Amino acid sequence: MACVLAVTGAGLTGCGGGEDPDAGTNGVGKLSAERIQAKTRAAADAADAVRLHGTVSTRGSTYTLDMRLKSDGGTGSVTSKGATFRLLRIGEQLFLKADAGFWSHDGGDADAAAAEKLAGKYVKVPQGDPSYQKFSGFTDKDVLLDGLLTLHGTVETDGRHEQAGVRTVRISGGQGSGGSLDVSLEGTPYPLRLVRAGSAGTLRFSEWNKDFPLAEPPQDETLDYGRELPTS
Repeated sequence: MACVLAVTGAGLTGCGGGEDPDAGTNGVGKLSAERIQAKTRAAADAADAVRLHGTVSTRGSTYTLDMRLKSDGGTGSVTSKGATFRLLRIGEQLFLKADAGFWSHDGGDADAAAAEKLAGKYVKVPQGDPSYQKFSGFTDKDVLLDGLLTLHGTVETDGRHEQAGVRTVRISGGQGSGGSLDVSLEGTPYPLRLVRAGSAGTLRFSEWNKDFPLAEPPQDETLDYGRELPTS
């Protein structure tokens, strides 16, 4: 079939040119992997809020997270070793809510009584307790993203993909062994999916800049255990 030139408002459109894969995108797909990584980190750092869910493996433990985070706190659930608990942080105040099984240590009647007392309550975690630093990290947007959005090895682009109906460009470290990150090609170049290096978990990010309320739990649902929590 003969080639036909079409006259458009922008000039002549020839045959065989194909569609521009970056048409209608934010343009980051045209950038180098290093610049894509820099832009998505900057976008994540500047965002007021985010939701992340998925799995993280670290130091021999695997955690399933479903957290909503913003600059002054966060809330959501964490599951580890079959136990699920909720975390709520407002400023420096950290609360942990779990069932009796989480608090029980098979220590007899006294232990069971203590577990029942704590079950279903928002237990305030003392800042001096070893659990505070460990659990508060799950509710800290900056700390969590800084630790997660890291690729190892030489970073390269790894094709165009799609996450939840959103077009993405993927960047990978160490030819995939150092993890991969899908970055949105629509709107702000937020990270949408992270596969961590060494099969250390997969996380999805959504609800960027979507605010959510953070409020202290009702007083009758709150328990201040004291200076140190029971070992769990």
